[in-house]
Amino acid sequence: MTRAFRHRLEDAAVGFVTFVAQTLPRGLVVRLGGAIGLAFYTFDGPHRRLAQENLSRAFPTRDAQDIRRTARSVYAHFGRLLIEILRFSTMSAEQVRAACEFEGHERVAEAYRGGRGVLFVTGHFGFWELQAVAEGALFEPIAVVARALDNPRLHERLERFRTSTGNQVIYRRGGLRRILRALGENRGVAVLIDQHIQGADAVMIDFFGRPAATTTAVATLALRTKAPVIPVFALPLPGGRYRMIFEHPVELPEGDGSDAVRELTQRCTDVLEMYVRRYPELWLWMHRRWRDAAQPSIPGMFPVAGPDPAPDDPSPKGPA
Repeated sequence: MTRAFRHRLEDAAVGFVTFVAQTLPRGLVVRLGGAIGLAFYTFDGPHRRLAQENLSRAFPTRDAQDIRRTARSVYAHFGRLLIEILRFSTMSAEQVRAACEFEGHERVAEAYRGGRGVLFVTGHFGFWELQAVAEGALFEPIAVVARALDNPRLHERLERFRTSTGNQVIYRRGGLRRILRALGENRGVAVLIDQHIQGADAVMIDFFGRPAATTTAVATLALRTKAPVIPVFALPLPGGRYRMIFEHPVELPEGDGSDAVRELTQRCTDVLEMYVRRYPELWLWMHRRWRDAAQPSIPGMFPVAGPDPAPDDPSPKGPA
């Protein structure tokens, strides 16, 4: 099978599921998403074992049955996430607003009053893609730092979804300049901070008691621009609705050197870990977040698009 044919086949499959998500009752659609996720759980042995290993090491007091049950719930969640992204992609801004309730947005309003923009941080947790779209629909558009999908047809679909409420997507090439421009215009910029990265842009911090290589982009940008850093999380509610949570801004440490960068990165990660501990079934445990000898390389599974390792080198170098 050629790559082009596979891309067309994947796009056709997503188009069909989008049609189903738009036409069937939501209850059936949600069950369909869960079934898709559980099918991956059944047939994708390497990622299933990785998820269970990560869960066991993060929650050492839980027994094997609980770990397996949580891993199944993780897969079911990401199947539902895929379906909900497709369902939201067919909704108007008014329908998106009606499907969400917001907690803590007064903190965002206060942050914008500082005139330095806002850095929103989260991870592959809950319904993060929906939160960015909802933010643009109800309040004001933001910029989303993301990685392009390998399939250009699916990339175009996701791009249309992400920008459907006025948001901008920032990719790696020239990303730093666009991020600084957005912050300089007092706009919000959303960044995921829970993927393993390599190279000079990484800092080792603690995540579930294990060292994890993490992007320094958020911390370096915040210390350089003094933009407030607000963690955000999207949780499901009954009846197909969502609670979009905007946490208290993360306190910036003194200084702007490597110690301050590491400290701020750790503080942001600590907030993410707090939510993952509360709702472990909503995080991407099948990702190789901790890279050590016990975790072999495994290709990607769900087409979730996280950030590149860094939008560019964000270290202070004067005006960009």
